[in-house]
Amino acid sequence: MTAAPGASSLSLDRLTRRFGTHNAVDALNLEVTPGEMVVLLGPSGCGKTTTLRLIAGFIAPDAGDIRLDGRSIVSLPPHRRDMGIVFQSYALFPHLSVARNIAFGLEMRRTGAAATRARVAEMLRLVRLEAFATRLPRHLSGGQQQRVALARALAIHPRLLLLDEPLSNLDASLRQDMAREIRLLQQGRGITTIMVTHDQTEAMALADRLVVMHDGKVQQIGPPEALHLRPANPFVARFIGGSNVIQGRIDGGTRLVLADGTAIMLAAAYPGTGHGAAAHVSANVSTDVSNHVRINVSNHVSAHLGTGATLAVRPDSIRLGEPGRRVARAHGTVELCTWLGATVEHVVRLNPEVAFLARGPGLGPDAAPRHKAGTHVTLHWSDEDEFLFDAGDHPVVAYATNVSRSRETNDA
Repeated sequence: MTAAPGASSLSLDRLTRRFGTHNAVDALNLEVTPGEMVVLLGPSGCGKTTTLRLIAGFIAPDAGDIRLDGRSIVSLPPHRRDMGIVFQSYALFPHLSVARNIAFGLEMRRTGAAATRARVAEMLRLVRLEAFATRLPRHLSGGQQQRVALARALAIHPRLLLLDEPLSNLDASLRQDMAREIRLLQQGRGITTIMVTHDQTEAMALADRLVVMHDGKVQQIGPPEALHLRPANPFVARFIGGSNVIQGRIDGGTRLVLADGTAIMLAAAYPGTGHGAAAHVSANVSTDVSNHVRINVSNHVSAHLGTGATLAVRPDSIRLGEPGRRVARAHGTVELCTWLGATVEHVVRLNPEVAFLARGPGLGPDAAPRHKAGTHVTLHWSDEDEFLFDAGDHPVVAYATNVSRSRETNDA
């Protein structure tokens, strides 16, 4: 990430916005560095669009501060914040040509005619629309309209670029192409950018850092890979990577027992189900090559019997096998096998209430075997691929990594 010479930093300090008694944005803290692309990600109603509107100045916060390059901008109206905005609908002026749409912001700033023409020509080259300068928006495709909206936002030399779900109106293949174009444009220009989306694949492809939100609160902030590999709670595990997330009670630190008595053998062993249970061995915390936190202890520490916990395992971490071949984490029956080209997916029913999704390669020498509906299979994963959370949704650290690894090896 290389910032442009004029790229700005953004600070949100306990930013809060209420609608009635509901906190749409709840004491949000965020630091964005110059040239960084940060994506606000979450389901509908999580507060991400409200946050973007607060930054843009379309609505005012009830508490907190917004600082651009260290200076508070809360009192400034939108047109004085020097931000370029691309809306979900693109919001192009239907009666103005492509060139006039791009020039609009410059004209509002009373930029000279010659400078405006030069800047418009530069933006048309940047988004590869030189041949479309005189066309009206209705004569453009969705992707072309999006490029015009981007060019208009960039023409004013914005200190910050705000993108409000700019790809949502495009079909799937065009979305991928335009996502790449946005990322190349943002990186090439070093523009500090905040983007809002509910599409986690889109977010992973674009972001330097993700901000996962739920119910107005930040759930986790970090690079896409870190959130994928080390989710902070069950919500992030489910939302990033689509993990299988199930609840049960811990039995002896090595099993998760579901409500109907179905038992899942855990790949690692766990000393407890909360901060207090692990605190007495925290001095021995170490990080392995997968950046999973493991605790190596010499004495035996058992998880509390009957303690509630949540297990998360990503679909692409689950391998299916035949019963009796090796010790399994769980047993189930295939309900559906779907071949998607590059991947193959199996829905495996463990009991009437719980089903796991398993995903493997669909092509090549490593292609996962396909199992017909009704086939009884076993489920397998390693200790690096499972995440356990206590009743308060805090991560539970595992111990005796070497034991869990040897157990996995013996299972094979």
